[in-house]
Amino acid sequence: MSGRRERRALARVKHDPERAALVVRMLTGAPFHRWLGLRLIEVTEEGVEVALPWREELVAHPKRLYTHGGIIASLVDLTADLAIVAAFGRDVPTVDLHVDYHRATVKEELRAVGRAIKIGRTLATAEATIYNPDDKLVASGRGVFITQKVGG
Repeated sequence: MSGRRERRALARVKHDPERAALVVRMLTGAPFHRWLGLRLIEVTEEGVEVALPWREELVAHPKRLYTHGGIIASLVDLTADLAIVAAFGRDVPTVDLHVDYHRATVKEELRAVGRAIKIGRTLATAEATIYNPDDKLVASGRGVFITQKVGG
């Protein structure tokens, strides 16, 4: 994400600027996140909203052109993780992830909404829902993340 795009993303923040900046750094810092091409829509105390633009590299079947389930699972994981970051103020590793697929999505941008459910001293739980441009549910999921500091 360029400096200009990052400033525009931060302009949409309705939350603590430091935590919002951490969310932006997570979206722009990891090579996989950059490859996904996610766009930050909003960061609030309640959670985050991001968009995943469609492109051919996301396709699972060359003739049917539906988005690969692994991409959708990654979107659920990352969006739930970002919701914890927005609420907790620190990056947290995933220890469990569950994804439900509700419908296929073909050649369309996806919108992901993440919300922290519970943040504890050791673990945190968040949910993510993925929608197509018609606001139909594509996938939903829940992740568990470690909040306790581990390692050095």
